[in-house]
Amino acid sequence: MRPVHADDADDLFRIYGDPATNIFNPAGPYPDLAYAQTRLAQWLDGWRLHGIGQMAIYDRQHPQIIIGFGGISVRPLGDELTHNLGYRFATEAWGRGLATEFCQRLLDYAFDERQLDKITAVVRANHLASQRVLLKAGLALRGHISDVANALPSLCYVLKVEEWRRHQQEMVRRPTSGLIGL
Repeated sequence: MRPVHADDADDLFRIYGDPATNIFNPAGPYPDLAYAQTRLAQWLDGWRLHGIGQMAIYDRQHPQIIIGFGGISVRPLGDELTHNLGYRFATEAWGRGLATEFCQRLLDYAFDERQLDKITAVVRANHLASQRVLLKAGLALRGHISDVANALPSLCYVLKVEEWRRHQQEMVRRPTSGLIGL
């Protein structure tokens, strides 16, 4: 994985514009390339403002092909400004354990390298696969939050640094990673 670049808009639209990758997203897929370009500009601003943000994810065997995007964004959840974990993978990357691997690596980065105290993640109540990924990565369900207008509340998962340290001791990780590190 690597921080997003200004030339990632086509890949961003390919993944976020795909209806299949938005089954659980009440906002639906990105409508067009211009929308993806605007969103990418916001992500680049996030890096500039906060020193952390969205990553382009690619397989080690094919580093020229982006298979997903994800990262940690600074965003309000309720009345709190949070470091929120999120990700989305192209359908051809599904079922390979990459989301769990990505989350684990990103949490290492957030807690060990960036020295953050807490990470949040929101997921729709019917998105069972992402809920399993978050649990495997060590996050715990802590409640519900109304984060999307005119939609049912999302589930809110949280992981604090001290919980991460305990979870690291218990985790079993694959010895060879398919993702490129930071």
